[in-house]
Amino acid sequence: MRKIITNTFVTLDGVIQAPGGPEEDRAGGFEFGGWSFNYWDDVMGQVMGEGMSQPYDLLLGRKTYDIFAAHWQFIENDPTADQFNACNKYVATQTLKDATWQNTILLNGDTVEQVKALKAEDGIDLQVHGSADFIQTLLRHNLIDEMNIWIFPLVIGNGKKLFTDGTIPSNLKLTKHTVSGTGVIITTYIPDGDIKPGSFALDEPTELELKRREGIR
Repeated sequence: MRKIITNTFVTLDGVIQAPGGPEEDRAGGFEFGGWSFNYWDDVMGQVMGEGMSQPYDLLLGRKTYDIFAAHWQFIENDPTADQFNACNKYVATQTLKDATWQNTILLNGDTVEQVKALKAEDGIDLQVHGSADFIQTLLRHNLIDEMNIWIFPLVIGNGKKLFTDGTIPSNLKLTKHTVSGTGVIITTYIPDGDIKPGSFALDEPTELELKRREGIR
């Protein structure tokens, strides 16, 4: 069984759109592309390097694949570029019919079933980077085994969010965390079962509480 591991940069208010540059994703008139750039420090570089030091394949949405393909295959003498160029790159797409970046495999049939089949194989983990739209499909179908979420100390307001309508309600367990010198909280979560609601209310509700529940103010 292969694990699907997502790697996501997110603002305090949940925006994940275009962290790397102004031209990354302007959908919806997004104006703040590149919002993560000025927070980068050595701690973040070390954590990123450790997370990408083991063998992996990439599982990407179409837009992130296009960004990567236009960049990494033209970079030389760089460990990340070497890994990205050598690994298999599975692309969830209904529009891309051909790809020139080496080791690209298009998932343009029933993408969800194709991803499930990939997970069921023996092999190395599948890393998802970016892929703001595709990650919603993974969340809706409960296909993510581990989430690396880097929380940046800023708010943007509008933009594509990490958790949206359709996400399956569930508990998450924090397994690792650290904080960069610039205040970025670097976390790793794994699924931890269903939500089990409880209550801090009195065992015997007061008359005012009963009226409140009835909508009387």
